[in-house]
Amino acid sequence: MKSVKWLSVLIIAMSLTCAVFAEETQRTAKIDQLAGDVSVKLYGKEGWASAKKGMTLTEGDMLKTGMDSFAFLRLNGGGETAYVEVSENSKLLLSELIADKEKGTQRTLLDLAIGQILIKAEKIHTPESKFEVKTPTSIVGVRGTRFSVKVEAIE
Repeated sequence: MKSVKWLSVLIIAMSLTCAVFAEETQRTAKIDQLAGDVSVKLYGKEGWASAKKGMTLTEGDMLKTGMDSFAFLRLNGGGETAYVEVSENSKLLLSELIADKEKGTQRTLLDLAIGQILIKAEKIHTPESKFEVKTPTSIVGVRGTRFSVKVEAIE
């Protein structure tokens, strides 16, 4: 019984030590510009709120645009990663925004449920880094370019 207690304490201590030394950090997206009906749903919060210019979004946050509306997001983390233009009638989830400073890597996953986004992504400098856009039917990975992804509703 005594050895089980010590083993439990050792496992907990090792877990906490690993968490302290982890170099992964959360990155952010900043709303650079917007026009029209643009809303955000912050991770862990109920309901949608009006988006504001200069607002900072983090992993798990959602953004949606209405008719004749748009938003420009600037993704960062150890330098500029991408500039994302969210077109009208779109719904975008910031699924993953992670940087590992020790390894010099970044992981970005944007989940586009509906609508269209235009991305100007910087060149990825390490093979372990990822920049992906997920749609209901596919996942697109890029290494640094300008591209557009569009998801239309099935009628």
